[in-house]
Amino acid sequence: MTGLAAPRYISYIPLTDLPPDPANPKKHEIERIIASIKDHGFIDTPVVDERTSLVIAGHGRREALIEMQVRGEPIPDGLLLDDDGGWLVPVTRGWASASDRQAHAVLILLNRLPMAGGWDSRALAAILEDLATSDADLFDSLCISDDEMEQLLREVDPEGLPQGPNGTEAPERDMLGEDFADDGYGDSGDNERSGSVCCPACGHLFSPGR
Repeated sequence: MTGLAAPRYISYIPLTDLPPDPANPKKHEIERIIASIKDHGFIDTPVVDERTSLVIAGHGRREALIEMQVRGEPIPDGLLLDDDGGWLVPVTRGWASASDRQAHAVLILLNRLPMAGGWDSRALAAILEDLATSDADLFDSLCISDDEMEQLLREVDPEGLPQGPNGTEAPERDMLGEDFADDGYGDSGDNERSGSVCCPACGHLFSPGR
């Protein structure tokens, strides 16, 4: 197997040599991307189209890195410094479009595919509930609003959850106490529990989004 050229490979190139596709129609929440990079490092590498030498995926990450550099932020984990102090970014190389039309189609496709399948509400609720109750900083890094969390928990049927995330049996609704309404949320008259949410996966009461 030695001597074979990898069809896809990671290469570190200067951030200044990472040109965007001017036709890119995707908008980005740059501040959220910056926060993610600062919290977890630079994980998801951009992809460069070998035919055009333009970014085919990763425009938001590129813009976020440029903004971080302008602000004087320290180099994120996952990047390298060149001899002149410039930031070197890992990118995926080896793919080439056959035409501008294909490049633009892939540009849109790579942005649409990740969310196309939706979520497994039960599995997602269990993970988020665990993060919210055991590591608030990690939960906050997801930027999930109270409304989003409550909507997710409304989609979870506790009767379809034989076990909670820690392997314990999910509690019956009438075991959650008189202060809980039928939808699993704390009674608004209880000041201590107001704004809290009961996870149907394990029955734990917590407050998402500190």
